Amino acid sequence: MQPNADILKSNIQHIAKQLGFSDCRIAAAKTATHADDYLQWVEDGCAGDMAWLERNQHRRVDPREVLPGAKSIVTLALNYYPGDQPAEHDFKIARYSWNEDYHDIIDEKLRDLNLAMEEMGGQQRYYVDTGPVLERDFATDAGLGWNGKSTVQIHRKFGTWFFLCELITTLDLTPDSPFGDHCGKCTRCIDNCPTGAITGPHRVDARKCISYLTIEHLGSIPQDLRPLMGNRIYGCDVCLEVCPWNRFAQISRHTQLHAKQEIFQHSLRDLVQIDEDDFRRIFAKSPIKRIKHPRFIRNVCIALGNTGTEADIDLLRPLAQGDNELVSEHATWAIEQIKKRTQAKA
Repeated sequence: MQPNADILKSNIQHIAKQLGFSDCRIAAAKTATHADDYLQWVEDGCAGDMAWLERNQHRRVDPREVLPGAKSIVTLALNYYPGDQPAEHDFKIARYSWNEDYHDIIDEKLRDLNLAMEEMGGQQRYYVDTGPVLERDFATDAGLGWNGKSTVQIHRKFGTWFFLCELITTLDLTPDSPFGDHCGKCTRCIDNCPTGAITGPHRVDARKCISYLTIEHLGSIPQDLRPLMGNRIYGCDVCLEVCPWNRFAQISRHTQLHAKQEIFQHSLRDLVQIDEDDFRRIFAKSPIKRIKHPRFIRNVCIALGNTGTEADIDLLRPLAQGDNELVSEHATWAIEQIKKRTQAKA
């Protein structure tokens, strides 16, 4: 017989806090609130190259399809806010990637929490944005923030700077209440999106999103979007940065997520010259390593095309003449952009 649901919940929340999670709340296992919206979004082709979002749709919209007998979802937040980008740099990368890969950090904590819940009699499946679950729906159901107009989850204590993860469990736990939507009439995230990827409240066309383009997109980046990327070489924090709820943001106590100095010791000119071995060394524990060297150089070429000078052309020319077609195309484009700017100033 399962112990009292409230006692189990309290014990789980206590252990989660001890493991370093910033918040822990409970949702009932059911069909996701916005299941129909997700299915339509996929049908409209807004997922781009992210084919995994199109697979196992019945499992993604209902956690009981993932874990038969599931009754609850333990939703967790981990604050990662590392502060402002150190010193002055000629490139930008998303804050969550400034140091170690959060998947590795959080997965270890989830394993420990899973073991504790097994001792309570539960069976679990746990994920940190790696499994078929519409995590923001269940986080919102549980009152772990709310889904903003940018589709980024917002927390009253951490603003936008936190990771979501969850354990689907057979334990019958007392659900928490939703906190409600507190965006009000604010549209800063929509108004400030560099590429207009937020096409309306709670709807993002991934194919135009800089985070998608620099991280998930496998091939050539559309030419009309390249100038809008500026000097962003991995991800884009704009819709997070402009959120007024970030006035409550607190620096994360997880130092593995603070800025890694080796990354920020480089400039765009340095980064465009690194070979595959250097790439693997510099980004050994970073999520940036996941996009691999050619796509990283593709992104750096675009940033140089948008911000570089004549002095950078000599660095780009060998890449433009190289064997990798993806890199060659974007290096050639970057050279053309720099020449156009130079001629316009003449």
